Amino acid sequence: MSLRSIIKKSTGQDVYKCHACNDCEIDARDEMDVPLSSLVQMILLNDEEVLQCRTVWSDSVLEASRGACKRGLDLHAVITVLREESKRRDG
Repeated sequence: MSLRSIIKKSTGQDVYKCHACNDCEIDARDEMDVPLSSLVQMILLNDEEVLQCRTVWSDSVLEASRGACKRGLDLHAVITVLREESKRRDG
């Protein structure tokens, strides 16, 4: 199952809504190795490296992601599912 499908099944969020507008940039750049807009693009490409990136595992990024998307994509829920999926695979 693709990362996009896993997220949609778990949250109802479709990351395909992302238009790569870069409006979701947050003030936690020191803790990110991948900007949020690039994170979504990695999900769309089913790039599983996204499961291990620092951005996904930063609690500051997780909190700052609430409401970050101006188009209504719940990035907090997306990151939470990525964390859960990573743990499930390592489990």
